[in-house]
Amino acid sequence: MSRKILILANSGDGLSLFRMELIAELKKYGEVYIAMPFDSRVEEVRASGCELIETPMERRGMNPLKDIGLYRTYKKLIRRLRPDLVITYTIKCNVYGGYAARRCGAAYAVNVTGLGTAFQGSGLLTKLVTFMNRAALKKAKVVFFENVGNRDVFVDLGIVEKERTHPLHGAGVNLDRYPLTEYPADTDTTRFLFTGRVMKEKGIGELFSAMSRLHGEGYACELHVLGGYEEDYKVDIDRYTAEGWLHYHGYVPDVRPYIASSHCFVLPSYHEGMANVNLECASMGRPVITTRIHGCMEAVAEGESGLLCGKEDADSLYNAMKTFLSLPRETRAAMGQAGRARMEDVFDKKKVVGETVQALGLEDLSTEER
Repeated sequence: MSRKILILANSGDGLSLFRMELIAELKKYGEVYIAMPFDSRVEEVRASGCELIETPMERRGMNPLKDIGLYRTYKKLIRRLRPDLVITYTIKCNVYGGYAARRCGAAYAVNVTGLGTAFQGSGLLTKLVTFMNRAALKKAKVVFFENVGNRDVFVDLGIVEKERTHPLHGAGVNLDRYPLTEYPADTDTTRFLFTGRVMKEKGIGELFSAMSRLHGEGYACELHVLGGYEEDYKVDIDRYTAEGWLHYHGYVPDVRPYIASSHCFVLPSYHEGMANVNLECASMGRPVITTRIHGCMEAVAEGESGLLCGKEDADSLYNAMKTFLSLPRETRAAMGQAGRARMEDVFDKKKVVGETVQALGLEDLSTEER
């Protein structure tokens, strides 16, 4: 019997968008099974050649009965497949899948792709999530993080020992899929770009505030927004669209043409594991303005490939965007070139995948028949 690797995920999105190269590498070491809800990305994931196992779940709900059911589903699955390694992604898979693997005595590796709101405070929810993660990660062979700030939170809370952690440069960026493109020649009107969920925690309020202020002061700039609503910003979007500086495009399956036509990408997010869109825009040679927090600032060499602003600070964001507007095209283009060089040096997905495989210790997995 060949070795088996089981991946637990809460959707096909993260896998199809960011993990296909890793999955292809994992297949070199044995059969790969993926347990996930069957969503709009299921056929893209199936095209990887892995065996898919439908595993419904509530991604954001906290229904105890359904969560216990998810744990039992994972436990039965692990006992049936007897995988050599279980790899989990996102909080519910990490907690319930990790604990199920621990109880079954299976080797497992956990990926913390972001902390979310549960770790932003010190209340009962934070204490509960801390306890659950500590129990789930107790026997994990390695816990991956997308930035050192998230890793330090887990270590400081006593969830996992530092020696069992491995920070990565996010999921990396596919340099071929996001190629360096020539900087736009027209700079009479600066096109800022935001792509992501339209919600408070992405800093959309601060971004609208800064843009409204710049427009009111007569700066020639506009904002293009790609992404679906997570919260109700329709009134704001309609008003700013009528003012002429906001262009809302909704969900767009391929963001690359929009990146290519933009002059600068802006993401004033409150928290991230690693903001992949920062990496994608930098890879295509666009300067990035983003928050001075772990998960965002790693993508930027400040003053060289982009600018940083304060978290939840509309004035700081306004000043950064105003500074960018004062730069000549040559400086902006050079920033984009520096961003691309940083992606090649640090965030190349091939390097990240190789580092991940090495940290998983796949060469040490037993190949003997059981």
